[in-house]
Amino acid sequence: MDVLVHASPPNSPKSHLYSPSALKTKNNIETIQEQQKPHQDSSSSQSPVITMSNDSSISVQEDQKARTNKRYIFLLVINCSFLFVGSLSSSLLLKFYFNHQGSSRWVSTWVQSAGFPLLLFPIYLPFYVFKCTDRRPFSLFTPKLLILSIFIGLMLGLNNLLFSWGNSYLPVSTSSLLLSSQLVFNLILSVIIVKQKITFQNFNCVILLTLSSVLLALGSSHDKSQGLTRAKYFIGFLSTIGAGLLFALYLPVMEKVYRRIYCYEMVVEMQLVMEIAATALATMGMASAGGFSEMKRESQVKFDKGARVYWVTVFANVVTWQLCFMGTAGMVFLTSSLTGGICMTALLAMNVLGGVVVYGDEFGGVKVVSTVLCGWGFCSYVYGLYLKMKEEKEMENKNHGMEMAHNAVAPNNV
Repeated sequence: MDVLVHASPPNSPKSHLYSPSALKTKNNIETIQEQQKPHQDSSSSQSPVITMSNDSSISVQEDQKARTNKRYIFLLVINCSFLFVGSLSSSLLLKFYFNHQGSSRWVSTWVQSAGFPLLLFPIYLPFYVFKCTDRRPFSLFTPKLLILSIFIGLMLGLNNLLFSWGNSYLPVSTSSLLLSSQLVFNLILSVIIVKQKITFQNFNCVILLTLSSVLLALGSSHDKSQGLTRAKYFIGFLSTIGAGLLFALYLPVMEKVYRRIYCYEMVVEMQLVMEIAATALATMGMASAGGFSEMKRESQVKFDKGARVYWVTVFANVVTWQLCFMGTAGMVFLTSSLTGGICMTALLAMNVLGGVVVYGDEFGGVKVVSTVLCGWGFCSYVYGLYLKMKEEKEMENKNHGMEMAHNAVAPNNV
């Protein structure tokens, strides 16, 4: 019995069915998958990916992580935009929330993941409403992938909680200084978990961005928390260190999982499950600690802009945090965990500039130097990526030329 194979034509988002004699049994598919494994880590490879869905049909898909994929640049630009807009907007909105007497740790934890229903639109609308794809949502979502997504989501929820608690107890300068170590942890864990190669460009970028974050923290040393006791400082210190370590671990773990995924749609589906798990954790914490009643009381009594502005601020935070996390996930899927971490750290400088423009924050000499170092480090990393892509393109053209020459000579030898 022939097996149905789904393939994507180059000029159509739809898939068609055909039944080649070479793909008869599941053993053939497993053999092909084993042959593909050495090429899975190469982002320049455009080999089709063989997968089997829940209805036992075999799907041949083009790897959307491949830089030669037509959708690659589009997806990269979209996710960079999500990360930029989400990070900058959430930072400004969080500052607005605290500037106007908002102070709930549980609210700042909950809004980071509560926007998961927004992901239902890009998951279900293309198939059920727009009819622009034949891929059914969650059709390739295995139980193993579900368990992994839930586990990583709980880890993300714990990271959100630690981040909020650290920010609520520590001065801005101390919190920024501790979080600046995140990128170094990210580099070390990426080397261990996903075998990230250390080059001059990425090492130089990590050092410069870390120095930029340290200078940024030192430039905010006048920020002091009111009534900060020794016990609260200790809790905030451990919470912030824990948040940095967890997020540094989260990125390479996600890259490890994404290496087995070949379409962006599955990244969004995984993100939905992770955000649901993180929101469930935050909701249980809020319910047990009276966070929802605290939110209601804060909107009516404590927030000095009124209840309507309070709820608009909360909703806007929900949306922007979702953009930030979706942009991060997309960047890790399309590039690497180190690139995602570098982009997020580089955005610290943009958040500082945003505060200067929107809130009129002071922009002294230390912050100027920090911003220059940040731009220098980020540009050096982007230049390194450009050199790598150029080298891969030259190698691809060379291999293509050798293949054409071989095909031209072969008939003459017959």
